[in-house]
Amino acid sequence: MPLQEEIDKTSQDIRTDGYSMSIGEWMSLYQSNEIDINPDFQRFFRWSEYQKSTFIESILLGIPIPPIFVSQRDDGVWDVVDGVQRLSTIYEFTGLLENRDPVALQKTTYLPSLEGKKWDDPNDEDNSLTQTQRLLIRRAKISVNIVKKESDPMIKYELFQRLNTGGSIATPQEVRNCILLMLNKKLYELTRSLANYEPFKNCIALSDRLYEEQYDMELVLRFILLFDKSEEDIRKLGNDVSVFLTEEMRKMALDQQLDYSYIEIAFHTTFDILNQTTGDNSFKRYKPENDRFLGGFLLSAFEVIALGIGYNYQKMPPTNKISDLIKSIWSDTTYNNWSGAGVNAARRLPHLIPLGRGVFSPS
Repeated sequence: MPLQEEIDKTSQDIRTDGYSMSIGEWMSLYQSNEIDINPDFQRFFRWSEYQKSTFIESILLGIPIPPIFVSQRDDGVWDVVDGVQRLSTIYEFTGLLENRDPVALQKTTYLPSLEGKKWDDPNDEDNSLTQTQRLLIRRAKISVNIVKKESDPMIKYELFQRLNTGGSIATPQEVRNCILLMLNKKLYELTRSLANYEPFKNCIALSDRLYEEQYDMELVLRFILLFDKSEEDIRKLGNDVSVFLTEEMRKMALDQQLDYSYIEIAFHTTFDILNQTTGDNSFKRYKPENDRFLGGFLLSAFEVIALGIGYNYQKMPPTNKISDLIKSIWSDTTYNNWSGAGVNAARRLPHLIPLGRGVFSPS
């Protein structure tokens, strides 16, 4: 199809509108439940207190605020696609945000006297904004761009992904989590439940920083996307595994025939076995000279061991052999050739996943 035909065809699938709204109108929308900033998204609401303060400073100084992107649902309610942090800051500061206490601002570069200021505290008028200052905020304008309900359903998710890969959300997995939540809440909740499964948490033994970056969710996603994928498809991963994870997650989320129970049983069985045998040593480097597991979590070990057991979960070698099988991987030539520094995941996985499937095969 010629380029102009593609442009004409696709543009017909996108229905948008846009105009300027006062912050007072944004506040009214929230109070009347006509806008949804999605409580589940607030786990990714990561602005520091200083970032919130500088945002309020920008409003008071009349600095233009980037537009909010929303998607119109069938019931007319707006889902926020991009702008959760900005709107949440406004709602939190003004005392509207559910399950959060009103915030006190910090000293900022241009308005150091903002330190300690609240929206309106009847018990502390000296540290409250004046009526004039509150009206200044309420009358400030933030534009809205609306993806109308008549648009192709995938437009909202494409928009979210494109707007939120430039740093406003910290990690690619946090973006995936939000996309998955919008596409298929049931699959998101299953993924979250698996990440919270105690045997899994015991086996991966991640640092607090990695948990904060949602790396546990990425590991769950890697498992459910790869544990039973054909070796032919694994060889077609492409050069960027991060892109692969996002695209395959989206396909899975839209699969009307997805067997949730099958995924859950395979995952639970895998990590029950590992928790019973090697526990928090499951994905650490094994040193045969002193028969010890050392160091921290290694993704390459996860790719061999977790995915290998997951593939064979319905018929496994005896449990008392699992620990020895795991130890044998560390002297395997294939593992050592394809797990070292400088071997990216796209090159690594076509070798390591078949290795794990063979190691834990019952035959």
